[in-house]
Amino acid sequence: MSRLLRGACAVGARGASLGSRSFSSGWWQSPPGSPHRAEGRPWRLVWVAGGAAAVAAGLGLARRAEAQQQQPRWRPDGEAAEEQGDEELARRCARFMAPPVSGLRELGERRGEMRSRMELLIMETQSQVCRALAQVDPGAAFTVDRWERKEGGGGISCVLQDGDVFEKAGVNVSVVFGSLSEEAAQQMRSRGKTLKAKNGKLPFCAMGVSSVIHPKNPYVPTVHFNYRYFEIEEADGSKQWWFGGGTDLTPTYLNKEDAIHFHKTLKDACDKHNPELYPKFKKWCDDYFYIKHRGERRGIGGIFFDDLDSPSKEEVFQFVQSCAKAIVPCYIPIVKKHCHDMFTPKEKLWQQIRRGRYVEFNLVYDRGTKFGLATPGSRIESILMSLPLTARWEYMHSPSENSREAEILEVLRHPKDWVP
Repeated sequence: MSRLLRGACAVGARGASLGSRSFSSGWWQSPPGSPHRAEGRPWRLVWVAGGAAAVAAGLGLARRAEAQQQQPRWRPDGEAAEEQGDEELARRCARFMAPPVSGLRELGERRGEMRSRMELLIMETQSQVCRALAQVDPGAAFTVDRWERKEGGGGISCVLQDGDVFEKAGVNVSVVFGSLSEEAAQQMRSRGKTLKAKNGKLPFCAMGVSSVIHPKNPYVPTVHFNYRYFEIEEADGSKQWWFGGGTDLTPTYLNKEDAIHFHKTLKDACDKHNPELYPKFKKWCDDYFYIKHRGERRGIGGIFFDDLDSPSKEEVFQFVQSCAKAIVPCYIPIVKKHCHDMFTPKEKLWQQIRRGRYVEFNLVYDRGTKFGLATPGSRIESILMSLPLTARWEYMHSPSENSREAEILEVLRHPKDWVP
C-alpha cells in the first residue's frame, strides 16, 4: 500500500422525499404494492434513537413483543430474494438504516464486484454508527433522507440535530455514477492522474460513507470519518480504481488519555495489515488537516489516506473494512466518558471558536467538499452536512498563556505521537 496520490470523495445529489415516519427499530417497510419496495426509491423517515437505546438496554419480553408489533420492519420482497437465491443478502440488508441504494437485485447480480461489496460495507458502517449514537443519546431522532441523483445513483443521509448529547450528527452514504465533469477531471489530473477520455467522457462510479459528529458538551470531541471507493473507465475500456478515507478527532480541550485511546484503536486496526501503515497515515492526516492561514491543524489527527491502489484490490478493501470497524470503539467510549461533564459558559465559548476553525478548513481546503461542489447534480445539503449548527468568530481572540485553551493550541501547532 505505497502508492499515494490524492483523490475523490463521496458526492451528493438532488433528491425528493415521499413522506415521514417515526419508529424505534430503525427498519422501514414499504406500503403493500409500493413501487419503491426493495429497489430503493426516494423517501424520508425519522428514526427515533430512544427506542433503539431502550431495546439495547434490555426491554422485557412483553414490551419487546409489543414494540415489534407496533413498529414494522423493512424487509426485502420475499419472492424477489428467493428468485435471486440470496436470502443471506436479504437478511444483511434488512439491518440497514434504509434499503440499499443500488437495490437487492443489482447487488445480487454483481455480488463479486467491488462496487457491490463496498456498497454493502458503507451501508453497514452507517447502520452501526447510527445505532451506537442512538444508544448514547436516548430520545434523539435521526432523519433518514433518501435521495436520487438524476445523473445517476443516489444516497441516504442520516442526520440527528438538537439531541441531548449531539448538537448535530450526520452519517451519509452516497453511490453515484455518470461522467466526470471537466472540472473534476482536471482536479484529478492536477494530482497526477493520467485519464484518457473517450469522446470527451470519463465514466465513473464513486461511493462512500462520510460522517461528522458535533457534540454539545465541549469536553466531548468532534469526530469525522470517511471511507470511499472510486472507479474510472478509460477510453480503451480499462479501469482505474482506488480507495481513500480516514478517521480523525477534533477536541475542544486536550485529554491525553482520550487521545491515546483514539490513536491506539486506529493503530491496532492498521497493524492487522501492516505495521508501517499507521505511522504513514497518521502523518498524512496531520499534514492534510492543516489550516494554512492559521498555522494549526484542525484537530489531533488520526489516520488519512487517498488513492490507495496497491498491493491488490482485495487487500486494500480488507484494510478499509478494518478501519471502518474501528470507528465505534475508537470514539463512543470517549463520548460516554464525558457527555455528562460539567462545563462553564467560557468553555462553551471556546468550543464555538474552535468550531469556526473547523468550518474554515472544510470550506477552504477540504478536497471532498470541493470535488462534490464540482460534480454535476451535487446535493448541497449532504456536502455541507459536516458544518456545525453553531460556531463563532471573534476578532483577534487569543487564549491566556498556560491556559487549557493554550494547551490544545500548542498540540494543534506541533502534532504529537500519541502511541509508539
